[in-house]
Amino acid sequence: MGKIADFNCTYDNAVGISSDVTEKLDLTYPDAYLHWDTMAKIALEIKKKEDVAFCELPFCHTLEAEAMGGIINLGNAAAGPRAKEYICETPEQLLKLPAIDYEKGRIHETLKACRYLREQGENVALLISGPFTILNVLIDARHVFRFMRKQPETMRQVFDKFAEELLKFIEKAMEYDVDMISYADSSGGLNILGPKNMAYMTETFTYPFLKRAEKVVAGRAQIFLCPKTTFALLGTEKMAWMEVPVSGPMRYADAVLSVKDQVVTAGQMCIKNSGYMVKNEIKAVRLL
Repeated sequence: MGKIADFNCTYDNAVGISSDVTEKLDLTYPDAYLHWDTMAKIALEIKKKEDVAFCELPFCHTLEAEAMGGIINLGNAAAGPRAKEYICETPEQLLKLPAIDYEKGRIHETLKACRYLREQGENVALLISGPFTILNVLIDARHVFRFMRKQPETMRQVFDKFAEELLKFIEKAMEYDVDMISYADSSGGLNILGPKNMAYMTETFTYPFLKRAEKVVAGRAQIFLCPKTTFALLGTEKMAWMEVPVSGPMRYADAVLSVKDQVVTAGQMCIKNSGYMVKNEIKAVRLL
């Protein structure tokens, strides 16, 4: 097995909405974060402001955890939704959290916004959060590594539970015609987990999860990985690069979208890096 390289990302916490957008839309916050129509307006305005090829939802990393019962501070026009207080203290409590109900709450409104934007002809990237980002909303992160050491089997069940929930989320996203799944785990990078835990999570969670996710989206959507995830897959020898020609120099996301019939999973660069250019090819992810 090779060494896992880190990726120096400045986009891990690039969530929320700039004041330029909120002031222009003249919406009421945090109410605007709760309804599909206001979410769609915000996503369209951000797309226009950043001059990118897609709309992205949601505007935070708390959606899945909230749908499992997490307590969220919805914030305001300056700061979007974020964790408010923890609801779990043990892995057993995490296992007892309810399954996500996609017919109610902010997660339902988010999916409705995605469908509306697709009906308007937009590419839509749905941001899916990884297990440590979800845990960060539900339980004090200081305890998670202790539980991983002392209760490894129970924590494995927790991660399995999250994998099933995320796969259901992706399946539901396909029903709402989402064509881009952006997967990242900003609270579970190499700099936080360390090499040993990162390798373990890549082999036992990330790789099998993504193999299943590819089957869910096949022919319907593309998966965009955070490069931190890509480098972990490379370091554990779970993937190889696949060079795919594109028609000429263009922005990374545009390039990946231009070869959607050839590429299921991409992970060369952060999807939020709108200025990153490729020349005549992209490096797609081929899971082994």
